[in-house]
Amino acid sequence: MAGFRRRLEERGWHWLARTITGLVLVFLLAPILVVIPISLTAGSQLVFPMPGWSIQWYLEVLNSQAWRDAAANSLFVGCFATLLALLVGVPAALGLAGTTFRGKRLIMMLVLSPMIVPIVITAVAVYFFFVQIGLVGTYLGLILAHAMLGAPFVVITVAATLENFDPWLMRAAAGLGAPPLVAFRRVMLPLILPGVATGGLFAFATSFDEIVVALFLAAPDQRTLPRQIFSGVREYVSPAIAAVAVMLLVLSTTLLATVEVLRRRSARLRGTTP
Repeated sequence: MAGFRRRLEERGWHWLARTITGLVLVFLLAPILVVIPISLTAGSQLVFPMPGWSIQWYLEVLNSQAWRDAAANSLFVGCFATLLALLVGVPAALGLAGTTFRGKRLIMMLVLSPMIVPIVITAVAVYFFFVQIGLVGTYLGLILAHAMLGAPFVVITVAATLENFDPWLMRAAAGLGAPPLVAFRRVMLPLILPGVATGGLFAFATSFDEIVVALFLAAPDQRTLPRQIFSGVREYVSPAIAAVAVMLLVLSTTLLATVEVLRRRSARLRGTTP
């Protein structure tokens, strides 16, 4: 009787935990998912329920030169910022993970400071610094600022991957006559590639979604997609903004799915259970 009561209580707590988890998920996802039906409205305002169904706002976004230019600017800046973040973040992670020295934690905190410092403070500081060297209103300045924001994600993911990397593999490659760059490219990089790719995806998502720094640094003809959305919200809340939000939601979901695939691949390479 006591065993049956214990199992009943365990099952009750189990279902209670599931119910609470489901309610939390609904609370978090409902405000995000509600933009999907709104983006298909046949009306001209963001109202729910909608007067009808239509894909006119998706067609308007695809046919709008302003939206296309903003998306092109975001892709251009995001790709180059991601490349620069990888070129900076991967060597930084290798140097920090492979050595132990006094002040290592301080350096790690400084590297990760763009993730900790409020973005407004970072934007103001970068703006006043870039004014002195003439980078405000240039693509180079926007790329450098976004790369600075994305590099900490690269450092974190690559450093986490390096924790499971066996350094004796590099020593074995050196013992067989491989130069350091060849050993890195042929031995280390394939094993840490999931972490590198994950960091790159997070860096790209950070750049693609960033608006505060873009408001301070970008010129009028360098309007990114988040800045275009912000301008649309200020001037007139069109259902086209909901259509763009759904497109960004699909992009974010794709990036998260890619990260999960890379995580599972990394687990298989390490010989652990995903």
